[in-house]
Amino acid sequence: MGVNIGLDIEKLLEKKAAIINRAIEKYIPRIFSKEAIIFKISPPRYAYNIEAINKAVAEPIWEFLDRGGKRWRPTLFLLICEALGKNPEDYVDYAIIPEVVHNGTLMIDDIEDSSEFRRGKPCTYKIYGLDIAINAGNAMYYLPLLPLMENRERLGPEKLARIYEIYVQEMINLSLGQAMDIAWHRGLANADQLGEENYLQMCAYKTGTLARIAAKIAAVVADASNELVEKLGQFAESIGVAFQIQDDVLDLTGEEFTEKKGGRGQDITEGKRTLIVIHTLKVANAKDRKRLIE
Repeated sequence: MGVNIGLDIEKLLEKKAAIINRAIEKYIPRIFSKEAIIFKISPPRYAYNIEAINKAVAEPIWEFLDRGGKRWRPTLFLLICEALGKNPEDYVDYAIIPEVVHNGTLMIDDIEDSSEFRRGKPCTYKIYGLDIAINAGNAMYYLPLLPLMENRERLGPEKLARIYEIYVQEMINLSLGQAMDIAWHRGLANADQLGEENYLQMCAYKTGTLARIAAKIAAVVADASNELVEKLGQFAESIGVAFQIQDDVLDLTGEEFTEKKGGRGQDITEGKRTLIVIHTLKVANAKDRKRLIE
């Protein structure tokens, strides 16, 4: 009897998602109060304004997170911890880092691309406005670091420094990848003459970043050697790149996928240089190339 690996993975992701969501809510509550971990770590000097934080941070963040998502990055984090001989339940709090940051990048990405829909609903900035969406998206880059701050003594200075170094470097890479993507869909930097290698590097920077963060931080907290940390990061990067290629294909072929994004071929409409577009620009005749670019 054959094993349906796809279904097995789906069940695993579904099981882990509930655990991960609880960990996210522990550090980013749906409704902030004076008891929130952020205020225990860094209490306000003058006054609390909980209502403002709930309206402009908690509400838009959870409205977005509740739309779904596979949670495969934090699941990868936990699987690596387990593969390295650790009990993954002891490291769930750290697994929220790549997931929350990832969703923050999507919130900001929708603004930069002037997108209409995300996961079947209007983009966050369409619901709450640009100001709240930008601030909430940016907050999602930092709020998931709270587990590191809360557990600094448990982690120790050496691990903590290594994790922060990984985080900073990968967030720089993320910005570089986004810069490439933006420049290309604006027709800058010889966007019509790109090779597949350029695309793969953009994906490695952009989509590969959160996968690398998941793998490398998991390896660090699980006491892996520096060499193994880097190798696991490269392995995870390959998954991230493959995920992006699949995303590009589904943008043209997947009915359910395209409905959630607001229609088929959104990447082409936005001027994105996907692997499909880059290949077409290389092999198409002049008439078809012009039509695609326009």
